[in-house]
Amino acid sequence: MPATTPSTWLNPAVILLLGTLLAGCGEEAKPPAPTVFTAMPSDAALAQVYDRSCKLCHANPGAGAPLTGDTNAWAPRVAQGADTLLDHAINGYNGMPPMGLCMHCSEEQFLALIAFMSGQHFQ
Repeated sequence: MPATTPSTWLNPAVILLLGTLLAGCGEEAKPPAPTVFTAMPSDAALAQVYDRSCKLCHANPGAGAPLTGDTNAWAPRVAQGADTLLDHAINGYNGMPPMGLCMHCSEEQFLALIAFMSGQHFQ
């Protein structure tokens, strides 16, 4: 039985290791995609309102509210139209409290927040 020396098995192992290490060098690391827990409006003032008034329910799967960015959950609501969504936000609906914990929000802010959470654009 021939004796194996380090050079007979080391070279392929080193080549394989170097190839594996170099394979990851070509791409830059991408920032993680926002999740329901980290998504925030790009407008700083709106982000503060979302964080203070909406995130508690719309980023919590156990709250029963449609989650931010969950287009399937928002689709039937969006189909009702912006006026209905705005009415539900202002007057409350099911588990949604009146004014959605944002007593100072304007209709424009509510529409912007609904648009952000639903992923839809409203006029």
